[in-house]
Amino acid sequence: MSEMTVYEDRLARQMDRGEFVLAVVTATKPDFYKQAPVVDAARERGLPCFVLHTGQHYDDVLGHGLAEYDLEDRIAVDLGIRGGLSEKTAQVHERISELADRLEQWEDTTVLPLVHGDTHAAGIVPQAWQFATNQAVAHNEAGLRGMSPDFDFDADPAATVEAQWEGEWSLNRAEPFPEQYDTFVGSAASHYHFAPVDLNREHLESEGYPTAVDGRERIPVVGNSVVDAIAQKTDADLEESIFDIYPVLAERDDWIRVDIHRRANLLPERFSAIVEAVIGLVEAGYNVNFLELTATRKALEEYGYRERLLALEAERENFLFTGLWKKHAHVYEFLQSGQCLAELTDSGSMQEELNVIDETICLTARFNTDRPETVFDAETNLLVPPVSGEYMTEMVEYVVETDDVRERLQSGETIYGENPAEQIVAFLDDRRDDVPFDWAHDRVGFETGAADFEYL
Repeated sequence: MSEMTVYEDRLARQMDRGEFVLAVVTATKPDFYKQAPVVDAARERGLPCFVLHTGQHYDDVLGHGLAEYDLEDRIAVDLGIRGGLSEKTAQVHERISELADRLEQWEDTTVLPLVHGDTHAAGIVPQAWQFATNQAVAHNEAGLRGMSPDFDFDADPAATVEAQWEGEWSLNRAEPFPEQYDTFVGSAASHYHFAPVDLNREHLESEGYPTAVDGRERIPVVGNSVVDAIAQKTDADLEESIFDIYPVLAERDDWIRVDIHRRANLLPERFSAIVEAVIGLVEAGYNVNFLELTATRKALEEYGYRERLLALEAERENFLFTGLWKKHAHVYEFLQSGQCLAELTDSGSMQEELNVIDETICLTARFNTDRPETVFDAETNLLVPPVSGEYMTEMVEYVVETDDVRERLQSGETIYGENPAEQIVAFLDDRRDDVPFDWAHDRVGFETGAADFEYL
């Protein structure tokens, strides 16, 4: 079992600077590029800040974002978390408690962890921190709640698209798991909730979280820091282009890029529908790049599809079968190149990114989405439920071949704001002196005469 690592000099350098320190929490790949702009903004503003890394993504590919976004030298604490969900949960509680004890030497300094999104760390770190310190955290990208349109699976693709853009939607928090669980429970131990869009704020308000206390905002709508990440990596000075690595991406155009990794989509029926759709699209002549992530490879092998896809790649010039791309800048390079027509994905972050990047349209292989605003508000995304291979193939073909639908997706509204990271840091900088915890009497404005409480 790995152990927690504390880089004492990096930690002391920030903790010795004042009475408020921001601990930016990173856990998995999306955190690296969405939290890095917050770290940069804190440095620019002079707000003491260090990275608290759970250590979950540490290998050369999944962990590369730490180096790519210049976070490695900013990590003051690496919790060294490993294992399954239960093991990770227990380790986070144990090591956050140990960290809290070590931070007590700076007894006059408030440390505020900032978790992100719907990773497991977003659910467990707030709980562990509150149990260990009796203080809450801040949550970047808060209020993600799954919603589904009123589907009719017997309807033709045109009616299915119309139902998503013009029909009724309702809450459906069943998936993704455990991400929907994590973002939901993480809210309960968060003092500040940074909502990407108004819909996220509305979800939180409906669940009882105060939008303001004593006239002080608690759920600001700040946009999504993926905007900053895209701006940082657009036109990046790459030593090697993605088109050098995979020349066929330049030789053929109108690619459909496919990345699937959610647990529910690896169930036999759904996964079969997705892979059969990929095969159907290739056989229909579309250029398809299928990405094999770790979980995807296990499913391909388990269900007997991997050899079939390798044979398909050998037979067809319009099929590219690759692993996960190491550099995030390569993903943006391709999506913005004009060579990629569509992304068929089950990633939440990709739905956000393709709202900002209008060169590539977003098709989401899910029955619900925790970014529904990209569908019914922005109209830059459509769900393609994994009902069957035939159903998905027909949906994708309809969307990419129907001019007004495709053009509507490409020209939809960009909804995730400007300079979100800067807004987050400015908000927290203005609240350096606030205690990140409420009792009921605080919420109702009753003065007790006691400034602070601790568990007895």
